[in-house]
Amino acid sequence: MYISVIIPTRNAEAHIAHLLSMVRKQDSGLSEVIVIDSSSEDKTVDIAKEFDAKTIVIPRHAFNHGRTRNRAATEAAGDTLVFMTQDAIPVDHTLFRTLTAPLEMSDIAATFGRHIPRPDASPLEIFVRQFNYPDKGIVKGLGDTKQYGIKTFFFSNVCSAFKKEVFLKAGMFPEDINANEDMLMTAKLLMNGYRVAYVPEAKVIHSHDLSLSGQFRRYFDIGSSLRKNRWIREYAQPEGEGLKLVFQQVNFVVKRHKYRWIPYIFLESATKYLAYRIGLFAG
Repeated sequence: MYISVIIPTRNAEAHIAHLLSMVRKQDSGLSEVIVIDSSSEDKTVDIAKEFDAKTIVIPRHAFNHGRTRNRAATEAAGDTLVFMTQDAIPVDHTLFRTLTAPLEMSDIAATFGRHIPRPDASPLEIFVRQFNYPDKGIVKGLGDTKQYGIKTFFFSNVCSAFKKEVFLKAGMFPEDINANEDMLMTAKLLMNGYRVAYVPEAKVIHSHDLSLSGQFRRYFDIGSSLRKNRWIREYAQPEGEGLKLVFQQVNFVVKRHKYRWIPYIFLESATKYLAYRIGLFAG
């Protein structure tokens, strides 16, 4: 297996050296590291070159979650594509080996790993990471929508791997949206008869405590992406999963006597829902 690691960056000086150091220490075969940078104003590109990464610099305005990754993928030499983000740090030196192992199966086209919250993460962010990235693995196909609903298509390219040939044949990430490009790519793979695997043994440290305005922008983009791809809503409604998340968040903080977070849970949830609905119908 010949691996190309693709990392989009912008002003990543605070993380990139640590990330690339861990990438270079992986115990799997590694063909190249591609850093595709959105015209950083710091030393990101210089640091990437110090680690012998292939660097591609694009104009900042040209960045798009799908298009930027697709460009790097078309220039990759490996037969396996590993996508990461600049702030996702491998927990150990086995990340790529464990992440790509399921790809040896003919019907598994993609995998994604587990996110471990940072030590300074808020209780709500800790819960979300545990909710979305449990310690039990799963392999999902299109026939699992009755059991898992919209979560059948849940995927994260913060730490993911694809068979390059299948990735290209499926049309790569969609480029006309600002969010959910990984989920929509997963849906395309499942509809083409492939399966995807969640691999909890493949772990990265990754979490972020977004402000309410940050959550609004994120969920507006999610709603907008689903407005442009309404076909995916035929399989499941995201709202049901969101409601379950709220109740479990409240239970999580109550059990830990973090009662002061309860009002914020409802405020944050209302912000997310409003932004999502605006994006879905007016974005």
